[in-house]
Amino acid sequence: MYLYLKALHIIFIVTWFAGLFYMPRLFIYATEAGSKPEAEQKILREQFSIMMKRLWYGITWPSAVLTLILGTTVMLTGNWQRVLFEEEGRWLLIKLIFVVFLYAYHWSLHRIFKQEIKGVFAYTSQQLRLWNEVATIFLIAIIMLAVVKQSMSFVWGVTGLVVFILLLVSAIRIYKLLRNRRSG
Repeated sequence: MYLYLKALHIIFIVTWFAGLFYMPRLFIYATEAGSKPEAEQKILREQFSIMMKRLWYGITWPSAVLTLILGTTVMLTGNWQRVLFEEEGRWLLIKLIFVVFLYAYHWSLHRIFKQEIKGVFAYTSQQLRLWNEVATIFLIAIIMLAVVKQSMSFVWGVTGLVVFILLLVSAIRIYKLLRNRRSG
């Protein structure tokens, strides 16, 4: 039974992340629709609003809830809570800290979603592009901790994550420069 629960947990992690990856893209598209002529802007924003609602309430939220329920069940069924504060469970403790921050990120997307549904576009598309990549950072950190576990050096793990973040931010800036050159 444990392995079935674990498999379901992983499935809902994947669907949750699908929503976390695509939702900010929809925010970006809805924001950029603001530069279109009024008739086109209205049509695009209405369509993006429908897409956002379906994705957020139909996939992302249910997956986040099921991920939490199944993850807790897997941890308790596997008796992982016994080693949580021991040396061999340090990886799990750090992973759970990242998971808490991932849920905070989820709530931040919910806040942006509510704003955009009301027609408030408080962020630029560039800011949303940067925010879009936060889920990628969490995904890498959580997967590395879950797979490599205590074999990972804390120093090398943090160093690798920082290098990845720097590369990601650099890639976003390069993309912005290329996009500005194409449009200008």
